[in-house]
Amino acid sequence: MIHRGSTYPGADMHMGRGILPRLFCFLAITALSLPLSAAEQDKDDEYYELMNLFVDTFEQIDRNYVKEVSRRELVEAALRGMLTKLDPYSSYIDPQDLNEFNTVVEQEFGGIGIQVTLDPKTRELMVMTPLPGTPAYTAGIRAGDKIVEIDGKPTAEFEEGAEMDSAVKMMRGKPGDPVKLTILHAGAEKPETVDVTRAIIKTPTVLGDRYKEDGTWEYMLPGDQKIGYIRLTHFSRNSADEMEHALNELKKEGMQALVLDLRYNPGGLLQAAAAISDMFVDDGVIVSTKGRNTEEQVIKAKQPGTFTGFPMAVLINRYSASASEIVSACLQDHHRAIVVGERSWGKGSVQNVIEMEGGKSALKLTTASYHRPSGKNIHRFPKSKETDEWGVSPDSGYEVKWTFEDMQHYRDYRAERDVLGQKDGPPKTDYKDSQMEKALEFLKAEMAKPKGEAKADEKKPVEEKAEEKKSAAASTSGAAAIVWPIRTLLTFLRAQAA
Repeated sequence: MIHRGSTYPGADMHMGRGILPRLFCFLAITALSLPLSAAEQDKDDEYYELMNLFVDTFEQIDRNYVKEVSRRELVEAALRGMLTKLDPYSSYIDPQDLNEFNTVVEQEFGGIGIQVTLDPKTRELMVMTPLPGTPAYTAGIRAGDKIVEIDGKPTAEFEEGAEMDSAVKMMRGKPGDPVKLTILHAGAEKPETVDVTRAIIKTPTVLGDRYKEDGTWEYMLPGDQKIGYIRLTHFSRNSADEMEHALNELKKEGMQALVLDLRYNPGGLLQAAAAISDMFVDDGVIVSTKGRNTEEQVIKAKQPGTFTGFPMAVLINRYSASASEIVSACLQDHHRAIVVGERSWGKGSVQNVIEMEGGKSALKLTTASYHRPSGKNIHRFPKSKETDEWGVSPDSGYEVKWTFEDMQHYRDYRAERDVLGQKDGPPKTDYKDSQMEKALEFLKAEMAKPKGEAKADEKKPVEEKAEEKKSAAASTSGAAAIVWPIRTLLTFLRAQAA
């Protein structure tokens, strides 16, 4: 849930000459009628002087600059300029980006349901995999297919560097409307044209190890040790429900241990992070937030609905940020799980998304900081050193650093494994995920211990997710989005689905 604010009544980006000066004059006259201290008066005087400076500059450019400039572009540039003086996470979201931002949060859009990528050598658009049950899958589009044309326009003619943007924009649209795709199937000599009717596409955030034959995720790792594996790509509105479903599936199958993979997870919604943490911790503080104009908020765990009785390992890397750090820090501080991998990104700030222009655009503004249960600092400030305290670090003995080459091998491995509809399952490979292997080393050692000695919580009856726990997470006033910069999330989104 995004926390929505309000704009100043009557605010409009399209400002005519003289409107703003009259507005500030009106505000100044109104302010004179209120008793103010000398300090407050000085502060107000400075405020109006600065606003006049802004308005005068705007009007000078509008009237006298050598070429005519869009007023909206000028104002949006000014907004972005102000926000760059704050921090990397505060930003202005223009109308075009706001639609995509909301898509990330709401986890749904009108489209055909395929993951696409761009071949770096040939610049051809290629299908990574269709999403199960979507129009693309029903139409026979499969992994490895090349998209030759979209609605008669050759993809080879798309602007270089903007191929993905152009393709996603053309394939998305109103549910029920058709889009014509010319596809060259893998191994075929001639392309074929298919009509695909757009539908509401729901993008899952909770993934497993591999697809089953029926198109659902397999959350249990191969082997007879009953070790569950859940990947969380980011924290959105439905993430907690998806996580609960996966955990219940694993418990039915007799799960004995769990790996929670938060690598490359950029964050998301605060309440989703709190709700997921609450699934594994039955008491104590999950996270607390503090802001300049808001009271300190402490989110605590509740016992009903907690999944216990098995050891856990959480995988993180240098790109695990924000909400990922809330979950990993919470489970680490409560000794519910060990953390394996690399030190996390280090983002300990909360952003509220405030509607502007009646909801046409928005302001993403840092309004608070968050703190882990132990009180240790998470945020990496601009001048922070490697030796300073920030981020979430792996438990002692469980740090496994990766080179960029290691990360590329992992991405290639997952790209092959995450393909839907492979007849004989994922392809055989010699690849070894060193971070996963370290997590499994711990879990297997814990599972081998006599009951009562394991590091996991003392076993308790596992209950179905209680409404008390769900409503507690939903009712938190921290309904702020905790996100990476908008461009990072949009890049992630476009690489995922269209």
